[in-house]
Amino acid sequence: MIKHRSPISGIAAFGNEWVATAGYDNTVILWDAREKRAVARGVHDHLANQCSFHPSGKLLGTSSSDYTARIWEVPTMRLLTVLPDHGDDVETIAFHPTKPLVATACRDHMVRVFDLSGQLLHRLEGHTLDVNSVDWADGRDEIISASDDGTVRRWCAVTGKQVEVVGLDGSDADAVAIARDGTIFCASWDGTIAVIIDGKAKLVKAHAAGIKRIVFDHESARLVSISYDRGLKVWKYTDGDLVVVTEASLPSDVWPRSCAFQGATALVLGTFGSSYATFDLTTETWDVSSVEPTPGINAVGVFDGKVCTVGDAGIVKQGDVVVCELGSLCNFLTAAGPVLFTGGQSGTVFDALTGRVLYQHRSPLNCGAAFVRDGKQHVAIGSYTGEALVFGVSEQGDVELVKVEAFHANAIKGITYGNGVLFSVSAGSVGAFHRTSDLACVKRVERAHDRISNACAALPEGGYVSVGRDLTLRIWRDDRIERLATPHTSSIKCTAVCRRGRFVASGSYTGHVAIYDLERRTWTKDVRPTAAGISALTYAPEIEQFLASSYDGNVYQVSPS
Repeated sequence: MIKHRSPISGIAAFGNEWVATAGYDNTVILWDAREKRAVARGVHDHLANQCSFHPSGKLLGTSSSDYTARIWEVPTMRLLTVLPDHGDDVETIAFHPTKPLVATACRDHMVRVFDLSGQLLHRLEGHTLDVNSVDWADGRDEIISASDDGTVRRWCAVTGKQVEVVGLDGSDADAVAIARDGTIFCASWDGTIAVIIDGKAKLVKAHAAGIKRIVFDHESARLVSISYDRGLKVWKYTDGDLVVVTEASLPSDVWPRSCAFQGATALVLGTFGSSYATFDLTTETWDVSSVEPTPGINAVGVFDGKVCTVGDAGIVKQGDVVVCELGSLCNFLTAAGPVLFTGGQSGTVFDALTGRVLYQHRSPLNCGAAFVRDGKQHVAIGSYTGEALVFGVSEQGDVELVKVEAFHANAIKGITYGNGVLFSVSAGSVGAFHRTSDLACVKRVERAHDRISNACAALPEGGYVSVGRDLTLRIWRDDRIERLATPHTSSIKCTAVCRRGRFVASGSYTGHVAIYDLERRTWTKDVRPTAAGISALTYAPEIEQFLASSYDGNVYQVSPS
């Protein structure tokens, strides 16, 4: 049976005939929409991010972290064309409404235009940060793009020249959609929707957290937004104004990264599971009946001498024993006193061993770090909206929220503790140092990495390490930052340090684990225990091994030397 084995990050629909899904299992699946039955699939070499149908319904375009976009035949899913030339992850792909052209948005800061044979026609240069989304203006050879640089840009597809730049007050621009009258809608990380008419943006506060996807239905003039605040809104667009007509909370297994209209009466959305979800616009009800849990592990740790894991399905295991089912994707495990903290996409902080709900935040949660202040155990949890949630933990396991402090302007990707300081890195490539005594920021480094920083870890004798999408390992000691090239050829997801601080492990989305020897100052190992990505690393001192969890559902041991 064809189904996804990792979360579905992208979705598209062609009327009531076809649905396509793009997954973190590198797979693109074509579904018969009427029967919700998988009929064919294609495979990328890395994460499949988004997908879109050609207006004819006979072609499907997909974008991937393998640095390509691809065009497939429908319904056979025979690969027709690979669109190369990209220097980083390709986020979205869009077909021209009437001409044999396609545009892509890439994290190398560029938009590209190809013909359907794969011939590169233009590189559209001007954005200064990652490009997240592209779409075509109806009836015009114009491309609209949105970027982390906080701008929406219009481009001429004929000349390859930039036509217009619209600033959004510095907020990361994540997704665009365009009405037939030329109105541009842009969703931002701060939860606003910009309505852009004649180059002027009117900001509508739409959600309490970042909006990852908006889609516009031309026939009904409805716009849909989905957000990390776990909300879905349907808006009616009339005379330059957006008015909410429907609101719904997302089920725990729906991932707010993708959405599409399926005909006039339904929406389809990606999930953390094996299939997609459907929202009936008439009855305002959800159908997630075919969504089965996926096996991916997102975090690994050692607690009371036992290896603990949690992942896409929110199932917590000690060894092979299931100790708790949280019903929500979780991203980290952090022990503080007798409590094992976890949390993820729902924004809920859990005790992973009991399922006890400790706190509800307004956005998803990424990472955690334990520390001691005034003789008491504490934990700091990093969120998608840049806040650190700080909790105190008693010897009996009572948990108290101490403070919610803004550490970054966007998602905290990694946080660690050392020498009285919490060091954190963000999606904005910023490194920040906060004192644990009062949570005051004592230092910020705006370019901690050249691209998104993904993780960090503390060195036992002082200092920190961090990794990111720029394929480097950074070593932070005193006021010095050392930049080291790595053997990795794709984004580095995680890092860990051995107990004595000699060896640093780094894990990538393509399944590689590389070891750096700080004493010999050389990379001593580069192994690939799995073809799936490495999601997390930790060091197990009892066996003197690094433990690498994977999106394939397994934990691998990697010797430091």
